[in-house]
Amino acid sequence: MRIIILGAGRVGESVVDSLVSEKNDITVIDTDARRLRALGERYDLRGVVGSGVDPAVLEEAGAPDADMLIACAALDETNLVCCKVAHRRFNIPTRIARVRSQAFRHGSDLVDKEGFAVDRVICPEESLTRYIFKLIEYPEALQVREFAGGLACLVSVRAVAGAPLVAHNIAELRDCVPDVPMRIVAIYRRFEDEPDRFIACGGRTRVEPGDEVFVLAARGDIPRVLSALHRDEHRGQGRPRRSVQRIMIAGGGRVGERLALELAAADAGFHVKVIDHGAERCIELASKLPHEVLVLHGDATDENLLEDEGIETIDLFLALTNDDENNIMSSLLAKQMGARRVLALINRRSYAELMHGTQIDIALSPAQAMIGELLAHVRQGDVQAVHSLRRGVAEGLEIVARGDRKTSRVVGRAVRDLKLPEQAHFGLIVRGLPDPLAVADDAEPTAAPPEPQVIIPSADTVIESNDHIVIFVPHKRLIRDVEKAFRVSAAFF
Repeated sequence: MRIIILGAGRVGESVVDSLVSEKNDITVIDTDARRLRALGERYDLRGVVGSGVDPAVLEEAGAPDADMLIACAALDETNLVCCKVAHRRFNIPTRIARVRSQAFRHGSDLVDKEGFAVDRVICPEESLTRYIFKLIEYPEALQVREFAGGLACLVSVRAVAGAPLVAHNIAELRDCVPDVPMRIVAIYRRFEDEPDRFIACGGRTRVEPGDEVFVLAARGDIPRVLSALHRDEHRGQGRPRRSVQRIMIAGGGRVGERLALELAAADAGFHVKVIDHGAERCIELASKLPHEVLVLHGDATDENLLEDEGIETIDLFLALTNDDENNIMSSLLAKQMGARRVLALINRRSYAELMHGTQIDIALSPAQAMIGELLAHVRQGDVQAVHSLRRGVAEGLEIVARGDRKTSRVVGRAVRDLKLPEQAHFGLIVRGLPDPLAVADDAEPTAAPPEPQVIIPSADTVIESNDHIVIFVPHKRLIRDVEKAFRVSAAFF
């Protein structure tokens, strides 16, 4: 696929890192020649110096032959105008824009073809806030990703000694928790003096304490899945699951402000404190945030401040500043002083890999929180959702089975007969979702359609057309083989 990326900043670099490894033809436009040179030294791509709103620059970047434009420059107006020019002058088929303003949300008439001609609006701050909210809802989880409109979830959790599934083989799963349908699709195991290693999951695979375990299940079963793998060391056996109530946010920037506003609006009894080092910014935050959110002027790495504000009572400490080092240090300090769980926002992927799952419970890359929204447009076939996992190394993929037994390699076949890559793990099926491609029936409906089902398949389960299938792929190099397996013949169309 020929893709033009506008903007070589942090978001643009993360997009490049994710797409260039998949043999896409990438061209990056930026006004800063030094940034382009730095990207060119790391990746196989072409750089064009100039403004993305200039038709001549877009033409030099290959716009007449491009399949997709991803506009992720710093300014909303640059991205919007670039999409309009790309549509009007060059008719680039797919145009995606990073936009922070709430006025240009997806679905607004301002971004349709008569407006700025944006096919998809991406807001990293919104994606990040939504992602953090899921971690607040499921406090034992390291990652929570939704599929099929939220009917199914992929969660990762750190296995804790004493939990029902820990120290057992996967084949014993049904005996240990017989009333919880789930599928363990991957395990990442810690080894001394080396990175976590992917462990393929078979019946004899044993879940060890300290493993990061990836599990697929229906959304309603997620709390029981987490309880089966993780026993909170801060509560005794048999006591009720402890929810997140007291939250401290270090950093009152765009992400911190948006999260504080949404936590206050959730009406869930959250006690929220926001710390920022800028006096003027604190005054601005205090005027914008509800009165129940406490705004503090200070440094989140100040031990005395954290002690005075009762850090030992905090359920979740969130370091959300723009400085990776400050986020790491404040999270480590908060954890040492008694915060139950800490999350650090870390832009540099190498830092995130070092810190994730250590004293810092969750090291979150802001770009990885939204990159899946872009990847769903890049994937071939009827891909509904893509979630980037393990800092971009692995993926969870929701793909729809199309066609019939004659035109499809999967429809009408049992799971055991599917020709998937060996390490690609078939997770679950969501069956009965509305099919937007189905021909409408003019007859009066006689009964309400059945509720969609989340199915944990066996080897004998037969795939049906319009099944939404979730697959875990531990290495991105396997993606094309998975897409090929679901491709239908031309006769279907």
